[in-house]
Amino acid sequence: MHAPRFVLGISALFHDSAAALVDGATIVAAAQEERFSRRKADSAFPGRAIEYCLSQLPAGAGLDAVAFYENPRLKMDRIVETAVANAPRGAVIWPQALRTLFELDTSLPARLCGVLDDPSRIHFTTHHRSHAASAFYPSPFDSAAVLVVDGVGEWSTTSIWQGSGDRLHPVREVRFPHSLGLFYSAFTQYCGFKVNSGEYKLMGLAPFGRPVYRKKICDEIIDVKPDGSFALNLKYFEFHTGASTVSPLFGILLGQPVRLPSEPLTQHFMDVAASAQAVINDVMQALAVSALRLTDMRHLCMAGGVALNCVANTAIWRNVTGLNGLWIQPAASDAGGALGAALEVARRGLPSRPIRPVSRGDAMNGALLGPRYSYAEIEAVLRHRGIPFEAPVDEGSLCQAAAAALGNGSIVGHFDGRMEFGPRALGNRSILADPRPDGTLQRVNRQIKFREGWRPFAPVVLAEEAAHYFDGPTDSPYMLLLSELKEQFRSGPSLGEARSIGTYLPADLQQAVTSAFGAISHVDYTSRLQTLSRHSGSRVGAILAAFHELTGCPMLLNTSFNVRGEPIVCSPDDAVGCFLDTHLDVLVIGPFIVRKQAGAAWMNKKAGRRKFDAD
Repeated sequence: MHAPRFVLGISALFHDSAAALVDGATIVAAAQEERFSRRKADSAFPGRAIEYCLSQLPAGAGLDAVAFYENPRLKMDRIVETAVANAPRGAVIWPQALRTLFELDTSLPARLCGVLDDPSRIHFTTHHRSHAASAFYPSPFDSAAVLVVDGVGEWSTTSIWQGSGDRLHPVREVRFPHSLGLFYSAFTQYCGFKVNSGEYKLMGLAPFGRPVYRKKICDEIIDVKPDGSFALNLKYFEFHTGASTVSPLFGILLGQPVRLPSEPLTQHFMDVAASAQAVINDVMQALAVSALRLTDMRHLCMAGGVALNCVANTAIWRNVTGLNGLWIQPAASDAGGALGAALEVARRGLPSRPIRPVSRGDAMNGALLGPRYSYAEIEAVLRHRGIPFEAPVDEGSLCQAAAAALGNGSIVGHFDGRMEFGPRALGNRSILADPRPDGTLQRVNRQIKFREGWRPFAPVVLAEEAAHYFDGPTDSPYMLLLSELKEQFRSGPSLGEARSIGTYLPADLQQAVTSAFGAISHVDYTSRLQTLSRHSGSRVGAILAAFHELTGCPMLLNTSFNVRGEPIVCSPDDAVGCFLDTHLDVLVIGPFIVRKQAGAAWMNKKAGRRKFDAD
């Protein structure tokens, strides 16, 4: 059997649908469907993402195989067995279960054959193998333990793998309904946030609280063993029987009912968030220790939705003895499963010939795997919309102009090059700002992102300067770890002192606990760094270097170029629309600069009028 060369991976039907194209071990393209459909976390079959990936095939090349990221038969078995085991209590979820069964059994095969009309070249992996492949094969390690933790695939919810050369071997798993991802989602819902999108809010809320419910949670809700294996007390959950994630007993145990999104975030919910995060940290550390011990490895790779929890990731980085290297798939959620499935299938039928790249560096290409747009396409959008623009004479002049605008307090939307794959904007589809002025955090939250004022932002930092400002991991290209701002850059009262003087709401606490870089340091002085070398060759790296030279500050606020409830922008038209709908001051798009104050009055009148969905 000959290994397929060009393999298209697909994830679909549940959340974060995506497609990815690989050429053997080389990642050619990858994108989430949400970026094209403009529906956040879109679960639909990723037709437009597939179309984009296929457009990246070399001239004259054909598709050799299609890989789907999980096994539909095993998925259907789990859905049916769960429904039968919980009958008649689970009757409310049967209509959705039947629709899912139809999609898996009838709609999906037809869709896959529409992509490649040869069933012998359509392959199915399993959900956790796809995650494991996405974590290990692009990593810089020849061998590593691999830890996958998420909600659920077919049956697995947590799995440990041994990666060596071009093979992955399963070592241990935890099976549904016992799930760390669903455990965290239950606390997300309890605190009033949306499941499958609000988990990052729960993580951001946790530093405002104290883990006073940690023992109660471990005594009643989750039983955690020293090796990290765990079991949920299912009487507190309804994800297996109903439309809710939590049962009424959840609120009874914790002393208050589920918070409605319109209700204030009281100290109780801050403490619950802190407690849930503390438990996740403990379990993830124990699992990491077990993964290294069971595989006799010193390097660890991670994927699955829980691997996007940068607080737990940092706990592993700091506390796991014997860990010599940690690499986390930047598209760790189901979107990354499309990539993992393609990489796994590309390795089939290879008894001896390794196809890992000669270089053992990170093979993700900075996660810049999405579409790019020509300067002619960008200019056409600007002219069609009647938007005046500047065209600096060269790249250096453009970067200097962008840095000057940032230094003067402008909030800048930046659009250039290939779109990022995964949930983080890493410079090519980013909103940038000077992190130092008072009020920047509130301004970007309220007037540009249209979201809660307490939500933190991350910095992009010159890698060469990061250790001067931060303690902890300072090699963090994908915003997946936390570092602490050094003591000399902190100011204002501590979180405890702020509480003692009567400051209780998160937004008030966030404003009370200040630093020299208040827009990118959270209430506990942590920051989710993106480190970037001044020699990276990226446009945002050049802007950052110019800003450092101009101001002496080696970092910028970097948040995704979108607003609440919408995916990150993909096309020039998306970027221009977001620029016009918000109070962004400047748009740097391709080789052009657009300034609101230089445009027609209608630009400023349009900003802030559009209503956005909750996230």
